[in-house]
Amino acid sequence: MTTPLTLTPGRGPDGTGRLAVSGEIDMSNAGDLAEALDSGSGPLVVDLTGVEYLDSAGLSVLFAHAERLELIVPPLLEPVLTVSGLADLVTVHGLGGEAGSRQ
Repeated sequence: MTTPLTLTPGRGPDGTGRLAVSGEIDMSNAGDLAEALDSGSGPLVVDLTGVEYLDSAGLSVLFAHAERLELIVPPLLEPVLTVSGLADLVTVHGLGGEAGSRQ
């Protein structure tokens, strides 16, 4: 059974691609997230503020696209991104109220 996940593509005011994600990202739907990330090129802002759960399958997808992502995250996901090391590879907005930066 697939866990509910909503992916809403769009563009920011500056024309940069955006993807709003809500629901849970797990092994049952990580492929859908991968397809959405694969469908474009160039920088992409991924808004994860509507995500309630993110497992290793979802993290793996984000790692695979890290070179072009900027993430907006809720406090719930901050520890996951920090411990996994993803916060060291991408720009993350929401970590401790400050933007993290790519190293």
